[in-house]
Amino acid sequence: MNKRRSIVLIVLALMLAVSSFAFTKTQADAANIVKGDTKENIRIVQQRLKELGFYTISVDGIWGPKTLAGVKNFQRSRGLVVDGIGGAKTEKALGVTLKSGSGGSTTSNADLNLLARCVYGEARGEPYTGQVAIAAVVLNRVKSSKFPNTISGVIYQSGAFTAVSDGQINLTPNQSAYNAARDALNGWDPTNGCLYYYNPATATSKWIWSLKVELKIGRHNFARG
Repeated sequence: MNKRRSIVLIVLALMLAVSSFAFTKTQADAANIVKGDTKENIRIVQQRLKELGFYTISVDGIWGPKTLAGVKNFQRSRGLVVDGIGGAKTEKALGVTLKSGSGGSTTSNADLNLLARCVYGEARGEPYTGQVAIAAVVLNRVKSSKFPNTISGVIYQSGAFTAVSDGQINLTPNQSAYNAARDALNGWDPTNGCLYYYNPATATSKWIWSLKVELKIGRHNFARG
């Protein structure tokens, strides 16, 4: 009887140890979901995954199985380590900027980075005012009810920007592009409210040609629509 009781106690002890290990591992994994492990960071990751087609449900800031699967599928598609964790390499591949710790907001940093990439992809080589104008058009669209209400939503709207379609959005911006994006975010709008622009030397859309041209900067025509 004592021997049987000893065996039971040993089994219970082993089960307790395994459970404790599993709990500790789960907690450790949860702490490494994304840098800082904040709801804001999770929302940033979810939004970006959604734009790329790896996440299809609501952006809620909760790291559920759908978000985990989305991160893993994204990592797999980019040849990254498939661990479901939003580490530095995954963060860079997603093209987002996540915050460390629990304080402060990184939305402006993420917006600046994406906006600079759009400027660089769409207008590098243009006069500086023209680069600011491209960024301003993006911001004007964010403010307009005709378009998505976030910078990422506007830039990644299907067919909206050539730089997204041909992959130039993934190029590393130069300092001029960052400066132009920052100036636009700070309120400089050389277009005075325009929502559209096009290069008349390459534009093929009949509709875009129907818009009244408000001004020309460099190789681009700008219109309010």
